[in-house]
Amino acid sequence: MEINQQMDLNLKNNNKQEPILKNSLWKTINSGIDIGLRYVFPNFMENDIINLKNNLMDYGLKDGIKKSINSIIEKGKNLFGIVSGNFQDIEQIKKAIIDGNIIDTISDLLDITIDKASKDKKVDLTISKAIKIGKNSILSNIEKNIKNDISEQVKLNNNLVKYINNWKNAFSSKDFKGMEKEYEKINKELKKLIPVENIIKEARYVENIHNLIKNNGNNFNLSEDEIELAKKLKNNINLY
Repeated sequence: MEINQQMDLNLKNNNKQEPILKNSLWKTINSGIDIGLRYVFPNFMENDIINLKNNLMDYGLKDGIKKSINSIIEKGKNLFGIVSGNFQDIEQIKKAIIDGNIIDTISDLLDITIDKASKDKKVDLTISKAIKIGKNSILSNIEKNIKNDISEQVKLNNNLVKYINNWKNAFSSKDFKGMEKEYEKINKELKKLIPVENIIKEARYVENIHNLIKNNGNNFNLSEDEIELAKKLKNNINLY
């Protein structure tokens, strides 16, 4: 597949910000719970950890976490006055998650879930007590996972800004080889980034101009109409 075709596919696949964000947060929290339970029960076999976590999830932890994620995203959007739409940049997502107090919510959910599962004898009382004693370790691992993922997203976003600027500099110098090099980097980072409008629009602009030049035999003599159309088309994205 040609580089320009692959990038276009990535941009089209990165068109559902909210589901991708929700799924990313869920995986991050889920992984943190796994790590935390292994820390609390170092002598447990892997299957024992899986069964224990599944019991907790079935007793309301999974649904509670997913509802909390939905609430955080909605509160974050309200914070920035986003009535119907998406977060505009990665800093908005970062602030929404950090200010959402999800760790406190998960702490309460763990207490409720443990008590309920213990009462129904789905989780042994001794194990329930051990989880409560080691709850801070579980929460600490969840928080660490979330912060690491946010930091990685900020890094990816900053990389994309740099590569797009590098591409524009190469374009100004009519250096198509340099453009191709940065184009590949942009394409690679887009696969891993939670889509946010500002950076996706810039990537769309790069794609439009790059394709025009490449399909024209690497000819940089673009008309004003072509350049203007590329600018307009960069707004033709859908993150919903």
